[in-house]
Amino acid sequence: MTLRVSANAAWRQRSLAAVWHPCTQMKLHAPDGAALPLIPVARAEGVWLHDHEGHRYLDAISSWWVNLFGHNHPAIRAALIDQLNTLDHVMLAGFTHPPVVELSERLAALTGLGHAFYGSDGASATEIALKMSAHHWRNAGRAGKCRFVGVAGGYHGETVGALAVTDIALFREAYAPLVRLAATVPSPDARQAAPGETPAQVAERAAAALGEWLAEHAHQTAAVIIEPLIQCAAGMAMHDPVYLRRARELCDLHQVHLVLDEIAVGFGRTGTLFAHQQAGIRPDFLCLSKGLTGGTLPLSVVLTTDAVFAAFYDDEVARGFLHSHSYTGNPLACRAALATLDLFEQTDALRQNVGTSQRLAAQFAPL
Repeated sequence: MTLRVSANAAWRQRSLAAVWHPCTQMKLHAPDGAALPLIPVARAEGVWLHDHEGHRYLDAISSWWVNLFGHNHPAIRAALIDQLNTLDHVMLAGFTHPPVVELSERLAALTGLGHAFYGSDGASATEIALKMSAHHWRNAGRAGKCRFVGVAGGYHGETVGALAVTDIALFREAYAPLVRLAATVPSPDARQAAPGETPAQVAERAAAALGEWLAEHAHQTAAVIIEPLIQCAAGMAMHDPVYLRRARELCDLHQVHLVLDEIAVGFGRTGTLFAHQQAGIRPDFLCLSKGLTGGTLPLSVVLTTDAVFAAFYDDEVARGFLHSHSYTGNPLACRAALATLDLFEQTDALRQNVGTSQRLAAQFAPL
């Protein structure tokens, strides 16, 4: 007698034999009484993931916070099909194409930052921003400004450079010999409030600590890196926008770059298109990814100021920013991003999200 293996079980077995899943202790997926069985996904539509046996799962984490308007969105799908019929990929070194130009122009108009530099994912955006900041100071004749400072509990990715400014021990400790650790200053996490202390007062206290650190170390500091408003991996630790305003003032005072990592919190996640807009500031570097393509294709971007760009503009090749990814500025990904920006404009998504958040808050209040 032959036992029939279900479709889901068959795909689980094949995946466990062939795939090393990310951010995972693989033994948790072990086939014999797995504590955390893999969920094989056959297709997705809207907010739902469907397996091979008719079950559906609410994608409540938006597939690692990348999906904005639902899976298989017809407008994004149509844009990708149209682009695939024209240009799938061309390297961006020495070439250009309409989607990357149009996307860069639109992001510049939305942020006040220009000269978009593209990568493939959030961690690569962090690496680009850190390298670009340190190289800027080198080109400016201040090569000693090559260190970084982050916020306690900060998370900026898991590549070696990104780990240097990530303060999550679980991700970092195994690779400590490889990492040139950045300094860490207290978090403005509102949960750290003393009795009677407001979130704004916590933020002011944390900003004062940042100011004290910069007063002593600015001469060797290239940049401060912050997740604006929400430190996601730290347990959705939220802070008052006043911290961002103080950080901007301190970076200006001490001639240090301000890098804002909006990889997770950008594109409407905090109520405004970009989180830092709630503080009324402009960073020197803005890192974007995840929701950039509406959750369809990998793409990241670092936006910066004209002053930073000018420090690299030279006859000498070595003074250029010699960093690249094979799929930098991929036309398909850029078209998906353009379609995503179109949806923000056409659906008035930010206003609708305010109403949705109010309804959800009311429903969860009894809990």
